[in-house]
Amino acid sequence: MGTKPVRSIDATRDAGVARVDMKVEVIVIPVSDVDRAKEFYRKLGWRLDADFSIGDNLRVIQFTPPSSGCSVHFGTNVTSAAPGSGKGYLTVSDIEAARNELVAAGFKVGEIFHIGPTGPESGPDPEHGTYRSRAEFSDPDGNVWLLQEITSRLPGRVDAGATSFGSANDLASAFRRAAAAHGQHEKRIGEADPNWPDWYAKYMVAEQAGTELPT
Repeated sequence: MGTKPVRSIDATRDAGVARVDMKVEVIVIPVSDVDRAKEFYRKLGWRLDADFSIGDNLRVIQFTPPSSGCSVHFGTNVTSAAPGSGKGYLTVSDIEAARNELVAAGFKVGEIFHIGPTGPESGPDPEHGTYRSRAEFSDPDGNVWLLQEITSRLPGRVDAGATSFGSANDLASAFRRAAAAHGQHEKRIGEADPNWPDWYAKYMVAEQAGTELPT
């Protein structure tokens, strides 16, 4: 039997701790050649936030992926982990478009696969179910980045009162999904819906927050 996903609010209650805001700021990835890694992530289009040294033995470089609230650190003497042992997930709203863009820029990206009833299967999820479609690429040291297509969050994983979109592309994709759903809504009611802006807004917020979608 499968394991039921734990909603964030349930996890907080189970732990019995106060709801103190804690946001992941930085993750550290281990590299063997700092300048080579810097060039890779610069070419990837990530924002270079810092490159500084303290003395002769410590160098820290920070990059941030587009629209990400979390950054990555690497450098000299910032971690004892073996180079290439890191792994991270990068969420995208359209995995095929994201992969095509990376490949066009000269990056080697694995074929898209999805998680089916019996495990990994070739190609994107036929219904583009959220969390299911993935593709991998690695930096020069072998640190793995896994693209994961997420179109809506599981219940409880997004605060509905603080719903936001990380980029214009994410917002445009949300509009397209709302438009398709609204078309079905109008078919059900048998007439044009003059209050479509309100319906779109409710749909997009509900989809992001993982709550019940309007019909």
